[in-house]
Amino acid sequence: MTLQLINNYAPGARVEIRGEEWLVRRRDTTFSGGYALACTGLSELVRDVEATFLTEAEEIRALRPEETILVQDDSPQYRRSILYIESLLQKTAPTDGNLYVGQRAAMNAVPYQLDPALQALARPRQRILIADAVGLGKTLEAGVLISELILRGKGKRILVLTVKSMLTQFQKEMWSRFTIPLVRLDSAGINRVRSKIPSNQNPFYYYDKTIISIDTLKRDREYRCYLEVAYWDIIVIDEAHNVAERGTNSLRSKLAKLLASRSDTLILLSATPHDGSAESFASLMNMLDPTAIANPKSYGPEDIKQLYIRRFKKDIQSQVDNAFKVRTVHNYPCPVTQWEEAVFDLFAEMKFEMLDDRRSAGQLFKTTLEKALLSSPAACLQTIGARLRRLAKDSGPAAERDRQSLEQLQAALETVTVSHFGKYLSLVQLLKSAAFGWTGQDTTDRLVIFTERIETLRFLERQLPADLGLPQDAVAVLYGEMGDGEQQAVVESFGQENSPVRLLIASDVASEGINLHFLSHRLIHFDIPWSLMTFQQRNGRIDRYGQECTPEIYYLVTETSNPKIRGDVRILEVLIQKDLQAMQNIGDPSAIMGVYDEEKETAITAAAIEREMSADDFDQQLKPQFDDLLELFLNSAQQNVPKQPGEQVQRQRVSLYAGEFEFLQDALQYLNSLQPLQYDVDTRRREIKMTAPPDLAHRFQYLPDEIYPEHGRFVLSARSETMDVEIRRSRKDARTWPAVHYLWPLHPVLEWVSDKVNSSLRRQEAPVLLLPELPGQETIFLISGLVPNRKGHPLIHEWFGVLFDGHKYKEIISLEEVIRRTGLGKKVIPNTGQGLDLASLRSLLGQSINQAHIYLTNKLKEFTERTLPEINRQLEALALLKGSRMQQLEFDFGSDSGTMALRRKEAKQREAEKVFAEYQDWLRDTMTAENIPYIQVAAVFKGGR
Repeated sequence: MTLQLINNYAPGARVEIRGEEWLVRRRDTTFSGGYALACTGLSELVRDVEATFLTEAEEIRALRPEETILVQDDSPQYRRSILYIESLLQKTAPTDGNLYVGQRAAMNAVPYQLDPALQALARPRQRILIADAVGLGKTLEAGVLISELILRGKGKRILVLTVKSMLTQFQKEMWSRFTIPLVRLDSAGINRVRSKIPSNQNPFYYYDKTIISIDTLKRDREYRCYLEVAYWDIIVIDEAHNVAERGTNSLRSKLAKLLASRSDTLILLSATPHDGSAESFASLMNMLDPTAIANPKSYGPEDIKQLYIRRFKKDIQSQVDNAFKVRTVHNYPCPVTQWEEAVFDLFAEMKFEMLDDRRSAGQLFKTTLEKALLSSPAACLQTIGARLRRLAKDSGPAAERDRQSLEQLQAALETVTVSHFGKYLSLVQLLKSAAFGWTGQDTTDRLVIFTERIETLRFLERQLPADLGLPQDAVAVLYGEMGDGEQQAVVESFGQENSPVRLLIASDVASEGINLHFLSHRLIHFDIPWSLMTFQQRNGRIDRYGQECTPEIYYLVTETSNPKIRGDVRILEVLIQKDLQAMQNIGDPSAIMGVYDEEKETAITAAAIEREMSADDFDQQLKPQFDDLLELFLNSAQQNVPKQPGEQVQRQRVSLYAGEFEFLQDALQYLNSLQPLQYDVDTRRREIKMTAPPDLAHRFQYLPDEIYPEHGRFVLSARSETMDVEIRRSRKDARTWPAVHYLWPLHPVLEWVSDKVNSSLRRQEAPVLLLPELPGQETIFLISGLVPNRKGHPLIHEWFGVLFDGHKYKEIISLEEVIRRTGLGKKVIPNTGQGLDLASLRSLLGQSINQAHIYLTNKLKEFTERTLPEINRQLEALALLKGSRMQQLEFDFGSDSGTMALRRKEAKQREAEKVFAEYQDWLRDTMTAENIPYIQVAAVFKGGR
């Protein structure tokens, strides 16, 4: 029987196109039912050229394994063959749910950080909300999962969306620890890209891996259009609560919903994903799985099982030893001056007529005014000025009396100069005190001050440098109105040891996501937040995984004799206590108020102040409120992450080398014998330095500019601890990107060298090795067999040996057994140069291919028998859910037979039909294997005894 393995374009296959040989890297189905093949050139004329070919437009011939040309390896110690086989092994994609690389990233991996990847990999579609609490390392957890997907051939095209201030931080983290090269498309990056690529080129196709702010996409119509016609393997949305549907369908949520349908894998990251609304949270779950929830207003744990994971510090404390320091909290008293007392007395007696008839965000204007007053005189004056301008348009006695009251308060506030502002004076006293221990001189000891009001921020920016004896450039500010480049520059500078910055004054735009803990462990709340969620986000900037010092949190507490203001400040002190209690006990401070939304929490605090509630009564009111939806999160730490106690979920790929360092060292030495290369090897440090030859430099022009080393001189280290030191060192340098790269399976240099070694054999050649370890009558054909799904992703990828005794087929043996029998990669095997009867070996080729086909066909049958019930189960569940969704639509629209209602109902029905049809297609395409396996003869081993 001769097999006709035609039109099998599996990733890893060699094909002939336009008379040249190409390596298939990726296969995508086109709208017309054909394939788009992303290929790298192997033959001389097209070597290292990257191109995409359409099967409908090109004559493409898959090279048949029966046509394999057997060539005797004449290289010393069979180096060429060993390198060639290893280059193929490097491209072998795991097909199970274990971890192969993620745990090896340049990080001190803790078990809980691996759980999201394990949970996602256990499902056919990797779509997950990582909702761990602030500071637990969600970015690292995402990186572990992304790394595993790249290894599986499911991560060539990646899009990351994050907030403006996080762009550089996220990009750098992905590269430094995982060597995932994201091109940053901030405002400067977009201009750079526009000048670099053709005007009609979609940047999301030109660059495979990009990171961009969702606010940039909101504003840039051109880039939004590019987005709508692009597809990715992986999309990551950081701070994903910003894209949930909350009341109105915002442009952010519309963009996120669009993107959710443009990718196989979707990873959402948020420490605060739940705002108390079942429908809002359902919108996030529906992005992950649009078929999961029939009724967004009512659903249970089973509907969203395995779609999210959420842990708090208390849940993982046993795993991290001293990785999380216990924070210290200080309520620092700030006595007011007589000028401020006069303002407080005036304010407490003040009543507004017309203004308090117009509530803003659910608050009386007087409450809004008090919040500004408790921040600073500057903030209060700004609020008064804005309201007076609005009052100028009103007439009548009530408006006039309100105007007079505001003007009176304005005049009193103007007497509160810097020297009369008690909280500011107390701040300066604290910062200068020996007990506080901060001098502003130590480059490794920086300070963060948070304030809600921009006018307060600007006041502190103006006053503090002179009063603390600091140069102006020692104080930096961060607030929302700054451009993305400005925000990133400030965050970078604050974390860079050689920068002049010593003090950062930030609004709450800095409370989302950014790392401020590298050089800072002290944080001061100049004004006390009215929302527990704001406490959590602010404090999480320095109290987070990797903080090496004890986090010190200071709250500046106003001390006044005015009973009204004193009572209101006591309510804010209750919030300080509740935040600390929640962190120590239940983990989530937002459970205290039970509304899971900063504005709603602020409204609760405002209501308590307006009702002149006592601090004790407010304290009693704030009891943890566990509704059903929150219970899902609280139980998430005990979710069934797919591993049994003692089960090994971290695996090593089979390799002929001790590690990537040894492989690269040997490969460079071999390639250098063919064409001179510039490189140095330090075996003691496990470090390789090399200058990029032109073909490697060419590959980096499609990667971020920041990662390309100076003068093209790479420094590659195989030690994660070296990378940790280098990442720390880079914070002291003007070049804040590490100069050392992590040498591990995903680094582009390793991919380049694998391709170079792979192409060292001519078209469809397989090396033959004479091995003294094997009995003279034995022959082993080493086979790589791959069965992809309809999307081209591997479902079965097996390496095995077809063993012959003389000319008689004996059995199939595992790769591990092949290595054991041959000693390949375990010992030095001398190449005696003894001649071989290649014709005799060629006579076994057809039989070996047939046996490989039988073996893979049986594997395919086992796979089908195992997965078909699951496919049918999911299809049945989809049908039931679809029925429930349609029934819910009937209920939602009821008996309303109006034309508009009927149109909306029909539109919803069409949308549901489309969603379920797309998911059914995806399920079949993903879990259904191709009938024809791809078989490659990697090598032949002939017994030499």
